Amino acid sequence: MHYIQEQEFEHENYSVTPLQLGEYEGCIFLNSDFSNSNLSDIKFIECEFVDCNLSNAKLNNTSLQDVKFGNCKMLGLQFENCNEFGFSCTFSGCSLNHSSFYRNKIKKTLFQNSQLQEVDFTGSDLSEAIFDNCDLARAVFEQTNIEKANFQTSYNYSIDPEKNRIKNAVFSQDGIAGLLDKYKIEIRK
Repeated sequence: MHYIQEQEFEHENYSVTPLQLGEYEGCIFLNSDFSNSNLSDIKFIECEFVDCNLSNAKLNNTSLQDVKFGNCKMLGLQFENCNEFGFSCTFSGCSLNHSSFYRNKIKKTLFQNSQLQEVDFTGSDLSEAIFDNCDLARAVFEQTNIEKANFQTSYNYSIDPEKNRIKNAVFSQDGIAGLLDKYKIEIRK
């Protein structure tokens, strides 16, 4: 397995020429296309992806340790297939629509200015996660731990307090309707 450290990769098309199997540490990937590529068994440690398209990439046993994603298109990713060891990511300005974090342990994860429409968080541990200005339309929260998570600036979520652990989670007054959806009640100002 190859070990690549502190290199910058820019304007690459990994959909055509696959990324070399190996361990990437401290690397930066800029304006690159990983859509529909196979990233299985690759380790990314303290790497950064900026303005990349990773939509529908295969993540079987992929290691994502302290990885930052900025302004990336990440549609349909199955994060539950990643290697659980050291899994830690931050997402800023990303489109993660139709992705899945099914049963992922992603405590303290930062989702900032991101689209999270129809994302599956079923069974995930999102305790102390921060959802800063995120669109969570039709995102699925079921048997999810969102204790101490912050949703104060996010919107369009629907979370059933009876089916999730929500102790000490933070919501805005405008977002309270998203906690009462199942009751089909009308809330007026």
